[in-house]
Amino acid sequence: MKKLLVCGIALSLGACGTVTRGTTNDVTFASEPGGAYVETSIGVTCASTPCTLPISRKQAFVATFMLPGYQPQQISVQTNVSGTGAAGFAGNVVAGGLIGMAVDASTGATLDHSPNPVFARMVPLAPSKPIALPRGRRVGTPTS
Repeated sequence: MKKLLVCGIALSLGACGTVTRGTTNDVTFASEPGGAYVETSIGVTCASTPCTLPISRKQAFVATFMLPGYQPQQISVQTNVSGTGAAGFAGNVVAGGLIGMAVDASTGATLDHSPNPVFARMVPLAPSKPIALPRGRRVGTPTS
């Protein structure tokens, strides 16, 4: 009976990282100037920076910032094992065993997004240069 109780406790505590950290990570998007539209390569969008969106911990992506009058900016966001994620994963050795480790690894609970916040410094579009006309010609004068 005691073995059954210990096994039940170990299984219920499995996937410590998934339980304590969840499967999504709040990622903040900001730009200078603010008000940029953000579109990610995984289909998540933000209408106006700054904003924060929950994104699956195991998904790396590219964020594209767009603002009228500015060049679009693309920023790659990777996933890395975080200190707290690694601690939760290690906790599985004590309490959750292989089942907990497998669950944490498959859900991405040990990962965080980097960079977070995702920041884009928007670059103004270059103003159009006026077209230089050849000397001696006047605009609007027909030539024969």
